Amino acid sequence: MDTKELLKKVRKIEIKTRRLSDHIFGGEYHSTFKGRGMTFSEVRQYQFGDDVRAIDWNVTARYNEPYIKVFEEERELTMMLMVDVSGSELFGTTNQFKKEILTEISATLAFSAMQNNDKVGLILFSDEVELFIPPKKGKSHVLRIIRELLEFKPKSHKTDIAGALRYLSNMMKKKAIVFVLSDFIAEDYEQTLKITGNKHDVTGIRVYDHREESIPNLGMVQMQDAETGQMQVINTQSKKVRQSYAKYHIEKVAYFTETFKKSGCGVISCRVDESYVKKLLGYFKRRG
Repeated sequence: MDTKELLKKVRKIEIKTRRLSDHIFGGEYHSTFKGRGMTFSEVRQYQFGDDVRAIDWNVTARYNEPYIKVFEEERELTMMLMVDVSGSELFGTTNQFKKEILTEISATLAFSAMQNNDKVGLILFSDEVELFIPPKKGKSHVLRIIRELLEFKPKSHKTDIAGALRYLSNMMKKKAIVFVLSDFIAEDYEQTLKITGNKHDVTGIRVYDHREESIPNLGMVQMQDAETGQMQVINTQSKKVRQSYAKYHIEKVAYFTETFKKSGCGVISCRVDESYVKKLLGYFKRRG
């Protein structure tokens, strides 16, 4: 992808996702993810309807008229986006690859955090951490994150969610809002997630394609594993083969859902051809 094409894609995603974060998600994000508490801001003259418990008696005595203390939410939150860049994300049978949806969701979340003056960081992972961008504030930083999501070429096509979570725990000493975006065709991350969930506010966003749920009857078909590169001829006419594949998919989805919920983490599942806007809004409203 040349520079001109890349900038055009970044701009397109910025326009779409920033409009969503400005008009829809900014307020929902703010009410869902609270700051660390209330901090003193200023004193002002008492107005009818103010809470009398907020009266500053020292200032009131000095000026011989009532003044109240004004507090504001102390935010300074940090959002970490953990995005799966393994080979299986380059799959999609409808209009978009899973990777494209992951990028749009990540951009929407990043702009929502930016609108609330929070820091945003990025971890791109396969079976290793491919890229770490430390959390920072500002539009130029968010645009850099979008550029990396669009053009980054991973070294590996495999997946290790547990390893990525361990890396996060080592790098982030303070509590963060963490979104893990993947198709979660993985296993053995339960223990690591439990530790991460105790320290951070974690949400798993599973993006999948409807063709991953079952194999249609197409006869003998040559298929390639997107993560290992292994080629294999599959007899899709076999009912046993189709049932075995469907069972495998159901088990992976159940493991994702149960593992995240048992660890006290949030869960969102979004099919490539569904509206991620509705999914995110519904999740924010339930949590808020």
